[in-house]
Amino acid sequence: MRVASLLPSATELVAFAGAGGSLVGVTHECDYPEPVRGLPRLTSSKIAAETMTSREIDAAVGGMTDAESLYALDADLLERLRPDLVVTQGLCEVCAVSEGLVARAVSRLPQRPELLSLNPTSIEGVLNDALRVARAVGAERETALKVAALRERLKHAGERIRSVPERPRVACVEWLDPPFSAGHWVPEIVALAGGEDVLARPGETSRRMSWAEVAEAEPEVLVLMPCGFGVERVLREVGGLAEDADYRRVEAVRRGEVWVVDANSYFSRPAPRLVDGVEILARILHPDAFPDPPDRRDALRLALAGRIG
Repeated sequence: MRVASLLPSATELVAFAGAGGSLVGVTHECDYPEPVRGLPRLTSSKIAAETMTSREIDAAVGGMTDAESLYALDADLLERLRPDLVVTQGLCEVCAVSEGLVARAVSRLPQRPELLSLNPTSIEGVLNDALRVARAVGAERETALKVAALRERLKHAGERIRSVPERPRVACVEWLDPPFSAGHWVPEIVALAGGEDVLARPGETSRRMSWAEVAEAEPEVLVLMPCGFGVERVLREVGGLAEDADYRRVEAVRRGEVWVVDANSYFSRPAPRLVDGVEILARILHPDAFPDPPDRRDALRLALAGRIG
């Protein structure tokens, strides 16, 4: 089978099913597992996001019309790769090529491959999508065992959480300037990690906010997880937050409980590594129950104007 993946989480799910060798094309953002970095790139971004600030990216995205897409799809390359299966998504047009654009491109292919669209809004939805992808590539039995192992890890984390006396109030922010609440599966991750999300409820979409609103929610822990950013990418911008008076009013900032996490790997993508995200956040929120601290590449604690963790 020949598989074209048009979003990073789908690439991870195909590899999770043991079918990474079937991938013939991926997106420009696909970076995990390592071997996919050498595959043909079917998409490109219309903005130079790597060299732009959060504010500049938000302005560029906001300036696009409804008819425009943030990404370009190389339909000619897609045809040359002759996929039997194309995996796409309809959840977020800011995160990947739109479902409509992909459907139009696939409809013009002479071989008419199967089109599989993934739209999870919860961890359960992600695990179900892992089985859907596995079914499409003929690896359902093996993947079911892997999914069961993920469920067991979540169960184990939950058992340790039950012994903690309190659940801290947590604010997860998926963009820095302007701040956005982290929705979809993130509130569920917070609950599974033993916290109370004060900005969103499970399944909700993210929403634009102000730092004043974040301060009013009185979070004891603030987690900065800009969509698609790793720790080092966040650190390039986080210093500017200290200049915002409303940011400085946030209770978690005053407590020194501001964390930067690798959202790109463990929180933004609806893929199996969300389970790692639960474990990372549990270590942040409950260090007594989870004595091994998170790896510094995965999570760092910040002071008001710099790094302390």
